[in-house]
Amino acid sequence: MTHYLRSRHDAICVGVGTAIADDPGLNCRIAPEAAAAASTTNHVPMSAAVINPNTAATPAFDMTGQPRPIVIDPLLRWDFTSQSKVMQLARAGQGLAPYIITAVADPPVDKRSLLEGHGGKFIVVEPSGREKKEEEEGEEGRRHFEWRAILAAVRAEGLRSIMVEGGGAVINSLLSPGNTELIDEVIVTIAPTWLGQGGVVVSPPRKLLLPTPGEGKGEGQGGQEGARPGPAVRLTDTMWMPLGEDVVLCGRIAE
Repeated sequence: MTHYLRSRHDAICVGVGTAIADDPGLNCRIAPEAAAAASTTNHVPMSAAVINPNTAATPAFDMTGQPRPIVIDPLLRWDFTSQSKVMQLARAGQGLAPYIITAVADPPVDKRSLLEGHGGKFIVVEPSGREKKEEEEGEEGRRHFEWRAILAAVRAEGLRSIMVEGGGAVINSLLSPGNTELIDEVIVTIAPTWLGQGGVVVSPPRKLLLPTPGEGKGEGQGGQEGARPGPAVRLTDTMWMPLGEDVVLCGRIAE
């Protein structure tokens, strides 16, 4: 299911935490012909990656339909190397090198050379100005991007559809109030497994519902008079599909 969905999009987006923890390949392992035969939806083919002939092997198969990896890495925490899985796949002609969204205006020369040599690039985006202090980040804090700025930067590269895969912080941010209108569809795979404490948690902020006429007033969360917490997100036009032991839920964001 994951690789079929990847074949239907121009890009796959993950956060820096996922890139560091999982060393993902972020490619599609389904042949373009098989993916096209599985759906009647039109797909805009991706152009082949620009592979440096001095560092890369001849592409092993048709690159049409390979999504472009997008990694959101504001402070360039991801210490990728030539042995990172996504780079190995790019050299083998089995995937594309990533575009890295960052707030660092002048990335390290060696990282830029490695990335561009595999057909990827850094894309500098201005942060929103919000900073969240976290113990593991020290005094440097963490910079945040506005999703509209990210999507505009990706759109400027000719990429028109993005599959946002994770991790939890990225999905929570996208499902937050003010961003849900940017989402076309949500797909959730439910497996019969509890990940346990420390697993990926998707729990976006709750909405604040203003009182209807006739309701009593009071001080709600966030300092808005009379506001009360409501569900963060609800799906509509839902469809449930059994897939082995898993169940896949598809739907659109309810207004």
